[in-house]
Amino acid sequence: MENKLFEEKMSVINLGLPGFFESVKDQGAPCVHVDWRPPAGGDVRLIEILDRLRELG
Repeated sequence: MENKLFEEKMSVINLGLPGFFESVKDQGAPCVHVDWRPPAGGDVRLIEILDRLRELG
């Protein structure tokens, strides 16, 4: 079984951490950075409150 994954040109979509984006960009690979963060900063209680508000709206 052959693995052709690394024989093809790579394109990257980076979510969140700018350091990964910079590293890929420095290696010459085409890449896009998306400044993404988890909803409510990952605070479970706040996410539950937002979910309830969404249900009401």
